[in-house]
Amino acid sequence: AETQVGNDLGSPEPLRWLLRSPFDRNVPVQLELQELLFDHVFQRLGVSSQGCVDHPIVLTEAVCNPLYSRQMMSELLFECYQVPKVSYGVDSLYSFYHNRRQNWPCSGLVISSGYQCTHILPVLEGRLDAKNCKRINLGGCQAAVYLQRLLQLKYPGHFAAITLSRMEEILHEHSYIAQDYTEELQKWRCPEYYENNVHKMQLPFSNKLLGSTVASEEKQEKRQQQLRRLQELNARRREEKLQLDQERLDRLLYVQELLEDGQMDQFHKALVELNMDSAEELQSYINKLSLSVEQTKQKILQSEVNIEVDVVDSKPETPDLDPLGSEQSLEDVESMNEFEPLFAEEQPEVEKPVAAVQPVFNLAEYHQLFLGTERIRAPEIVFQPSLIGEDQAGIAETMQYVLERYSKEQQAILVQNVFLTGGNTMYPGLKARIQKELLEMRPFQSSFQVHLASSPVLDAWYGARDWAVEYMNREEGWISRKDYEEKGGEYLKEHCASNVYVPIRLPKQAPRAAEAPSRAPGTGNPSEQA
Repeated sequence: AETQVGNDLGSPEPLRWLLRSPFDRNVPVQLELQELLFDHVFQRLGVSSQGCVDHPIVLTEAVCNPLYSRQMMSELLFECYQVPKVSYGVDSLYSFYHNRRQNWPCSGLVISSGYQCTHILPVLEGRLDAKNCKRINLGGCQAAVYLQRLLQLKYPGHFAAITLSRMEEILHEHSYIAQDYTEELQKWRCPEYYENNVHKMQLPFSNKLLGSTVASEEKQEKRQQQLRRLQELNARRREEKLQLDQERLDRLLYVQELLEDGQMDQFHKALVELNMDSAEELQSYINKLSLSVEQTKQKILQSEVNIEVDVVDSKPETPDLDPLGSEQSLEDVESMNEFEPLFAEEQPEVEKPVAAVQPVFNLAEYHQLFLGTERIRAPEIVFQPSLIGEDQAGIAETMQYVLERYSKEQQAILVQNVFLTGGNTMYPGLKARIQKELLEMRPFQSSFQVHLASSPVLDAWYGARDWAVEYMNREEGWISRKDYEEKGGEYLKEHCASNVYVPIRLPKQAPRAAEAPSRAPGTGNPSEQA
């Protein structure tokens, strides 16, 4: 099957549950799919190469990425694409690197929230402190699924139209973070506040109601057309059956003529071919076939007469008036009028022409989604994961837990530069909510600063570009092919936006020859002897 990547898929909704991803959350785990992604990227970038990609590669990886994942990626880049050198970094740290300013400290607390995960990353003196990094397994994907569940329960009639793609669009354009979630919910209970702040989203619909705007005359005409088709089909089948029966009857009559002419040899030979034993059996078959042919001819004639009547006159004829009715006396007419109310209910009503049924409600309004408290409930899960049944801590609790692992002096340094990045941090009100949470957890009259990335989605790419341009001619941060061959695929050269390299240390086993000589019997510790 043809492999399609990214925007080549068109609408992903019909295939969403069949799509394959090389990632387990944000960690690549499938090498063959990652190779297809690289082929697609290099082809779209127009990298002209003969069996290799002769360009240095800067690649982002997950925070505290497993060594196996990095080893697999290095093996793919060096062995399959023959790249000269590669550098690995963390996307949120690249964004932090891009947004640095002259007066910014090189330390800070990076809060990165993406599609699958949210990370709290402490940075001290320009380097990531990997021991105290924390991850929350919630992001934009879980918020979209939660919003879809809420709206499908609210509007069960539009179950199929409430897709994940539309939910992601609603999250980006209509959702916001409440500064105080409980207080904001109380505001939404006010009708005036609801009317002023509710957002309406129009779903696609058709003005034609199925089965309601079709007139009775059109229905009757369709039924007549179907009846005619059935009649023609039955007539065709009867003709075919009549032809077959007639041919077999002619054959049997020919055999009977042989008997009458006295040609006994040919007669007995024909009986054997017909699988019959005697002349009586032959006569019985002839009688049955003759009767069947006559019945079929009568049915064909009757069906032709019915079709002609339907075609000639489809309107009901007016019945002839009784000639004796005019001779009825006035007294008989008055007596009939007296009994007329008794039979009024039994008289069939004259069918009135049915006009087109107009809908009693506005279709456009019926296909609208009213977004009220859903605007704040969906993005709130990163602060209260218990809303969707997750037994995890939110951003505020995790941030406080990370800060408490440092001394007061280091805490004061970290909170002076709380940096927000990632696509899931673009909700209006998120910066104010983080400031409110910090104000509640920090000591009285202590200072802190919260900064939002200039472009939370693209700053990771811009930061990687800035780093690559600045360090292109240096050896810091670049893994060459020689390093890969000598130190393995999991090797990492650290730099200001990278993970911390933790090499694999296998426990050394003591050789058997170096074991201590056995002691003489009767010597040593009595407990050991026991």
